[in-house]
Amino acid sequence: MWGGRFAAGPASVMREINASIPFDQRLWKQDIAGSKAHVAMLGAQGIVSVEDAATITQGLDTIAAEYEADGVPVDLDLEDIHMVTESRLAQLIGPTAGRLHTARSRNDQVATDFRLWVRDAIDEVEAGLIGLQRALLTRAGELADSVMPGFTHLQSAQPVTLGHHLMAYYEMIRRDRSRFADARARLNECPLGAAALAGTGFPIDRHATAAALGFAKPTDNSLDSVSDRDFALDYLMAATQLSLHLSRLAEEFIIWASQPFGFVKLPDAYSTGSSIMPQKRNPDAAELVRGHSGRIMGCMTALCVTMKGLPLAYSKDMQDDKPPVFEAHDLLGLSIAAMTGMIDTVTFRTDRMRGLAESGFATATDLADWLVREGNIPFREAHHITGRAVAAAEEAGVPLPDLPLATLQAIDARIDARIFGVLTVDASVASRQSHGGTAPDQVRARIAQALIELDLAELEKRG
Repeated sequence: MWGGRFAAGPASVMREINASIPFDQRLWKQDIAGSKAHVAMLGAQGIVSVEDAATITQGLDTIAAEYEADGVPVDLDLEDIHMVTESRLAQLIGPTAGRLHTARSRNDQVATDFRLWVRDAIDEVEAGLIGLQRALLTRAGELADSVMPGFTHLQSAQPVTLGHHLMAYYEMIRRDRSRFADARARLNECPLGAAALAGTGFPIDRHATAAALGFAKPTDNSLDSVSDRDFALDYLMAATQLSLHLSRLAEEFIIWASQPFGFVKLPDAYSTGSSIMPQKRNPDAAELVRGHSGRIMGCMTALCVTMKGLPLAYSKDMQDDKPPVFEAHDLLGLSIAAMTGMIDTVTFRTDRMRGLAESGFATATDLADWLVREGNIPFREAHHITGRAVAAAEEAGVPLPDLPLATLQAIDARIDARIFGVLTVDASVASRQSHGGTAPDQVRARIAQALIELDLAELEKRG
């Protein structure tokens, strides 16, 4: 395809290192779409004849059907998906195929294909995340009243509801969706027509090709058009943040499934056994999600390092932009599906959670708050009094609600029998009525609001 300048062919190692068809064959749908939009514009502008444009379009449709049925043939001599397609087009329609590349370069062609692919990838992630959010909302609604220990430093802190805990991950995923939406909006400009780096002297209509491919507008600088990979980095950075959230949820399931905790029983479908220990139920799906997070982060770092010192406009280093994005997307899809499946089917052992919430003096803060409200005591003093009560309960080997009133009054005479109305875990969570708090009423209100938000977002997308 570029041999006119060279008397000899490339060395075998050059042939292998230069070819990207083993991985960029994944762009074939986008490449066909971009080529059809380009040739339609060439025909409309009179740059190629209407008859040639129609012949080329028909040939591209034939190639698309072949790829769909049999896959893309890998030919290292043809280097990439663009040349594989153009070569096949020449076999089908003859020299007319050579008119397709008028007023474009592989530089703007791949930039367009890749943007289209990343845009489609974001839409796939968005659909998966909506499914994950709905699974979280369903389970949170079922468990809005279920009490569990809330932790800081992995130490029992205050009782919360399991529904509230699950809704924390809903909020993380909501932010992730917003990051992907921002990335999609930024990438939605079309590089096609920027040619190699300087634009073209042909009277092309870049607004027409941008509209045909669903872009908001054409890009505004030809140098930036072919050298920009911010859209791929945006995708990887959003993917990295999402993978961190999925990894945190996976880690909780791993901890909760362990015998010391016993908070969950993972379903058979997302667990594995041991080759020699028949009693084992290993949380392998969750562990792999946790592991995938590191790999996705590595993909993001890899592309950052590739792009960090490249002068304008295009350099061959940028051929390595696609493998990390492809890898991250595949891993992310598996991780989202695995976590959605686990959320849908996991068995939460709420009795075990409640039992541990009732231990560890988790309602100590409720005692301090009661002293502030009912005794008009400064919080720092109330904190000190409560600390003495916790020490007394610890010495007696009983939870706070089981301390005798006389013992509490010996610590501070302002404590009276009303205190026992706030020291249960149910009273504790019910009292947390502040906006965003763990009270069941607050949890249900947020779930109802979230369901409306999801429904409205889906209606807007459907138009």
